[in-house]
Amino acid sequence: MKFYIGVTDNTWFKFLAEREPDEVNFWQPSGTAAFRALRPGELFLFKLHAPLNFIAGGGFFVKHSIVPLSLAWEAFAEKNGAEDLNTFRDKVIRYKGRNSRFEPDPTIGCIILSQPFFLDRSEWVPAPEDWHPNIVQGKTYGTDDRIGAALWSDIQERLSHQVKLDDYQVVAEENARYGNEQVIRPRLGQGAFRVLVTDAYQRRCAMTGERTLPVLESAHIKPYARSGPHSINNGLLLRSDLHKLFDLGYITVTGDMLIKVSKRIKEEFKNGRNYYALDGQSLISLPSEPVYRPARDYLDWHNEKIFLP
Repeated sequence: MKFYIGVTDNTWFKFLAEREPDEVNFWQPSGTAAFRALRPGELFLFKLHAPLNFIAGGGFFVKHSIVPLSLAWEAFAEKNGAEDLNTFRDKVIRYKGRNSRFEPDPTIGCIILSQPFFLDRSEWVPAPEDWHPNIVQGKTYGTDDRIGAALWSDIQERLSHQVKLDDYQVVAEENARYGNEQVIRPRLGQGAFRVLVTDAYQRRCAMTGERTLPVLESAHIKPYARSGPHSINNGLLLRSDLHKLFDLGYITVTGDMLIKVSKRIKEEFKNGRNYYALDGQSLISLPSEPVYRPARDYLDWHNEKIFLP
């Protein structure tokens, strides 16, 4: 079993530990390098800065994505470890350096973690004996060596004290690309849903192909408030106006991935020429992996329960 220890900003940790969110964005000021140390479901641990040389919590890796700061805030808000957008931006700029001060919307790396846990001070685990103080970002460990196995055992013991292990859905991953090991299947939160749907659709509106990221939004096909899950196959990436019309039932998508526009737009607003041009058209952008494409059950539900005939 492999896991990663990331060097963690102490104020970020304290802010989130006081709130205990369902997901966090362990962001990196650099918006260039991809994070490939973990597979989805593997453990990411928080190691505090010196003099607090302890592992104080962690979470389960969902995905790494490089996104504009504004999107990271829209997706995660306080789960970025800051109380408001200006504070968040100031933190990012401070780490990036002065030259980034004039960037209108700098990109950052987002390590998205599900089901984070924050250990009580008495449960903190000392940094591994081979941890070098010059490590800036983090280090990967495995249970196949003495130090990694001992640390893994310590963390498992702490988790059994701190959380209900059943909450973490330890399952055998069905997808062969993740191997046959026992891993965590992370529960997606709203922020993770936002970013994963955006990336699955290659940052293009499913209906129009629009690529202007600030106007693209992740729409639930079956709303979360009505028991729709935060899963990629329950999502569509849509331009903001189309998202609103979809949620209100003026537009839907059939099980054959065709756009259907309600006659109610014309009846109620005496307008809608641009929207009726989409009627009967196939979706332009879909996830490349079939498992992430809109599930027919959710589309049928939207057609039957939301769409205005």
